[in-house]
Amino acid sequence: MTKKQNDDATPDINIEIDKKPQPPAKPSPDKGGYWWGTGRRKSSVARVRIRPGDGKLLINKKELGDYFKREQDRVIVLAPLKTVDAEKMFDIFVNVKGGGTTGQSGATSLGVARALKTYNDVYVQALRDGGHLTRDSRMVERKKYGQRGARRKFQFSKR
Repeated sequence: MTKKQNDDATPDINIEIDKKPQPPAKPSPDKGGYWWGTGRRKSSVARVRIRPGDGKLLINKKELGDYFKREQDRVIVLAPLKTVDAEKMFDIFVNVKGGGTTGQSGATSLGVARALKTYNDVYVQALRDGGHLTRDSRMVERKKYGQRGARRKFQFSKR
């Protein structure tokens, strides 16, 4: 029997083992041990870093209560953490710029939610159900020429 005949006699058996798709590997933290998230709201941009810790939250190197004076802004920032019951599990460091306090608190909230999502995929469904991973795309409408503002017209006189 020649080699060719031997190859024909033994068919190639390619058995594919049913492999379950593996969940994607959790992204590892950067060199400092942080997971990152970026949030935007109106004209504000927040860069958020989280790492496991004891619950310290600094915004532009200030405590949360010192930076956001209004209670509703503080509640918005902490909302993603309350949703996943992780208020005292992470140290959070935020650099935020642009816009006003409402835009900055909304941007910080989105950045925290995105950072939590990259930290652990288990949090995604709870954050999505709470609406914390949805970017609020509303922006200020621009002023138009021939008008006093975006929509307001100059006063019209019939006579």
